Amino acid sequence: MKFLGRKLRHELKYYLHPQEYITLRQRIAALLPLDSHALDQNGYGIRSLYFDGPQDSALFNKSNGIFRRHKYRIRIYNGSDRMIKLERKHKFGEYVNKESASLGKDEYDQILLGDFSCLQSSTIPLVKDFYGALVHEGYSPAAVVDYMREAYVYEHGDVRITFDKRLAAGINSYDMFDPGLILTETLDSTRTIMEVKYNEYLPDIIRLLANPHASNRSAISKYVICREIAKQHFKR
Repeated sequence: MKFLGRKLRHELKYYLHPQEYITLRQRIAALLPLDSHALDQNGYGIRSLYFDGPQDSALFNKSNGIFRRHKYRIRIYNGSDRMIKLERKHKFGEYVNKESASLGKDEYDQILLGDFSCLQSSTIPLVKDFYGALVHEGYSPAAVVDYMREAYVYEHGDVRITFDKRLAAGINSYDMFDPGLILTETLDSTRTIMEVKYNEYLPDIIRLLANPHASNRSAISKYVICREIAKQHFKR
């Protein structure tokens, strides 16, 4: 499905309690392979630095359920600087679209220092738009979001089923590589966030496998959850 020229995906989210997580995990792991990024059965670490404008538009647009909205973030995996991604996630009602571009560690460091000149000459539309958001719209770092992701894949329909655990917010720094970064968990440690992402259709096998009988769909935003914690420590 496309909207305004963008390929859209479905994204279903649920909060799972421990027993339901264990049941679903066993069922899914028996039939589907882990994502290739997984370090072991627990998955891999994701850490993202989110940006927002002076009026906190990304935060409030999500909280108010605005139909069309977007967020910028820089993301790393397993604490490594070998892969640094700039991403923009668009939301159109219940559908999502994600764009990404690679950044170097030097570029990341400059951005954190407030020097955006390294982005100015880029020909990549996403990078150009991010540069405009930083320079002309006053976007700045807003929250560090950290969690473990256990992901399973099914190639038909480009399906991904993910279990996100130990969601935590950075509270003393916006630098994802800061060795002194303090993280505080934002959810009850027994809760797991399950996401089911797919293209036009959800295959019947996945519908049966990833069907949480005891949980209803929720409008979960890791950014909003962690930002509320971060706001207690940072004044913008």
